[in-house]
Amino acid sequence: MGSASKVLLVLLRLGELVCGAVVLGLLGRAFYLINDAGVLEPEGRLIYAAVVASLTILDSLVFIVPFAYSYWSFPLDFIFFVLWIVAFGLLESLTGIQTCYSSWFNNYWGYYWGSWYYVSPPGIDIDWTGCNAWRTVLAFSFIASMIYLANGFLGLYWTLEYGNIRTRSKGFFE
Repeated sequence: MGSASKVLLVLLRLGELVCGAVVLGLLGRAFYLINDAGVLEPEGRLIYAAVVASLTILDSLVFIVPFAYSYWSFPLDFIFFVLWIVAFGLLESLTGIQTCYSSWFNNYWGYYWGSWYYVSPPGIDIDWTGCNAWRTVLAFSFIASMIYLANGFLGLYWTLEYGNIRTRSKGFFE
């Protein structure tokens, strides 16, 4: 196994970790604000994205060390790719192409993010409160899916190229 694939694996896993942490951090802040407003429960799509981000953090920490098992986990990388694409699609469908101008954004995300529940009812002009946070969640959701796709192909390539590594007695760490 070459040094380039080891370095690339670690960089991709770090990218997964960063994307998961960013999405989970921003969604966690939104959940805090929603709880602070006294809403019974947050949007289910946001909960799904937070769960996927949590699993991403766990996955990237377990497989960050470039042992052989990190490459053999490529089916799991493809599963996470699908999970992230679904999360991105669900989140994007909340606002559509209007992003920060959509009614969902004004009545939900921006409303709670800007703490407007303290001063007025939903449907007010929120002046883009939380728009950057929402766009960041969307962007990092898509970036995470692409990193998992790349990592899956790297693992698949490594497995096809060096898959018989256990027949050689070179040890576990290559």
